Amino acid sequence: MSSQNLQTLLDFFKALSNESRLKLLGVLAQRECSVEELAALLDLKPPTVSHHLAKLKALNLVSLSPQGNTHLYRLNLEQLQHLSRNVLTPEQMQTLAQDVEPKNWETTVLQSFIVGDRITSIPVSRKKRFVLLKWLVEKFECDRDYSEKEVNTILKRHHEDCATLRREFIGYQLMTRDRDVYRRLPETEWLSEVGNFN
Repeated sequence: MSSQNLQTLLDFFKALSNESRLKLLGVLAQRECSVEELAALLDLKPPTVSHHLAKLKALNLVSLSPQGNTHLYRLNLEQLQHLSRNVLTPEQMQTLAQDVEPKNWETTVLQSFIVGDRITSIPVSRKKRFVLLKWLVEKFECDRDYSEKEVNTILKRHHEDCATLRREFIGYQLMTRDRDVYRRLPETEWLSEVGNFN
């Protein structure tokens, strides 16, 4: 997202974070109004309404047209649609997190459940459990068969509950099991829907 679009987005949400401004836009979406009408409708003082309108006008969300000595305000639908099409798109919103490093969260999870090289407990949350299991499966080589005894030996270095961890490896598709022979799968084949878990 460009710095200009980011600033527009920040200004937009800041302007709409006020209940009175949201109500003003709601009224102006229905009809044109003067400051005095808006003040009466929303039980606000005219200077307060003018202040809120100035904030909305700075974003071009409202426009005004003179009618004699009065100014009538209305919602600028074109600007709202422009923002929706160009700034508030899912693609643009995703770029807001481009500097966020997912590994930071994984590191925090691992620090919460591992002391030294030992797992203190298996997380209840499936997302956190998946992070822990990914760390643990790295203890196994790719393209190599392991007997159940070998898997248990490696797992016991990190946690006593080998049976649960073996089942989890299979459930999360980190490993396959065929007649008590285990094999670590490549990362491309690991369960991809874990993000939808609790």
